[in-house]
Amino acid sequence: MNISARVAKLAPELVEIRRDLHAHAESGWTEFRTATKVVERLTELGYEVKFGPEVHNREHMAGLPSEAELERHLERAIAQGANPDIARKMAGGYTGVVGILRCGEGPTIGLRFDMDALDITESDDPDHRPNQEGFASKNKGAMHACGHDGHTAIGLGVATVLAEMKDQLRGTIKLFFQPAEEGVRGARAMVEAGVCDDVDFLLGAHLGFQAREVGTIITGGAGFLATSKMDAIFTGVPSHAGAAPEAGRNALLASATAALNLHAIARHSGGASRINVGVLQAGSGRNVTPANAIMKLETRGETTDIDAYMKEQAERIIKAAAAMYDVQVELRPMGSAAGGTSDPELAEIIGQAAGETPGVTKILPTGDLGGSEDYAWMMDRVQKRGGKAAYMMIGSKIAAPHHDSRFDFDERSLPIGVEVMVRTVLRLTQS
Repeated sequence: MNISARVAKLAPELVEIRRDLHAHAESGWTEFRTATKVVERLTELGYEVKFGPEVHNREHMAGLPSEAELERHLERAIAQGANPDIARKMAGGYTGVVGILRCGEGPTIGLRFDMDALDITESDDPDHRPNQEGFASKNKGAMHACGHDGHTAIGLGVATVLAEMKDQLRGTIKLFFQPAEEGVRGARAMVEAGVCDDVDFLLGAHLGFQAREVGTIITGGAGFLATSKMDAIFTGVPSHAGAAPEAGRNALLASATAALNLHAIARHSGGASRINVGVLQAGSGRNVTPANAIMKLETRGETTDIDAYMKEQAERIIKAAAAMYDVQVELRPMGSAAGGTSDPELAEIIGQAAGETPGVTKILPTGDLGGSEDYAWMMDRVQKRGGKAAYMMIGSKIAAPHHDSRFDFDERSLPIGVEVMVRTVLRLTQS
């Protein structure tokens, strides 16, 4: 097969898929329509397809919406064209999908594609290209502002080309379509279900970030910060603030004490560490002792161990602050990611594949992500079991920064991403 010619022919379909997904944006754990489209396409291509509870560990599905919200999004997805028989098997938020292509003896190669949108309402600016060309999000409060619609389109493009060249491959190809990357909530649930335990080589990718020109490929993403997200829910006792202040138990003061002291945690000598209290809400009235408070916070670390240190200290401080004011506190995990970096050997193979891809004009060996990505859980699991993993960045000019309501990317990057990934798989299966 002439890979370049096949991908070029596929390019308009990639744009069509991307725009359909963009118009029907779905945030974490509610990607029912997106996931059913993935299941249908992989099935048509001849993949063995696994989805629903079998590819998730419920214990690690962090930050799930309420059952009522999940059901509402499920019904919306069906109304917007999702196959109801498939979608209802994902009820409860089980929106991850694994496609398996068995090509005989050889290595197991995994590729991960995230599917979720952000909880953002897309800009109504008439100059915003999705508005001009009619593919802006129809779902208020959900928008693909980070390019995951493009990632899913690339994943389906890769699936198409690999299925057509199955006779040239050996080993097993596993495509992971992952929910809830935003907030780093989805990957660990799939990892703990064992989906990548047999993977020898793992590849992940992202549009943009440090690669801001179409034609640029960064082959070995680095600088993944480990992170832990949590909510602290303080519950005290209300009382009349004037007549009986001694009868109350002040959740506001407990949470405020915790917030101040969290930022006083001693930094770790082993590398960079971060903590941030992003939300603090408390109280019910001017003359009522505040009985309730919620704090939303995150820790980060240059390594998984440093983040674990920050998380342990944060939990200790929160519990101590609650004890000081004689209130109860519940800590709810809301997401997490491991630290990590790409294996240079695999990054070099990606670079060789990129060098064979028309349209690639610049190949960089490394780029610092500068944040957290829950793909790192998959990377960590594969590397700890003796495999190799890498994270590439696919160059694209973007209209606004990631997570901005005016975000958009250059769709010429889609076929480039498909071809680099396909050529990487081909090299790995033939090595």
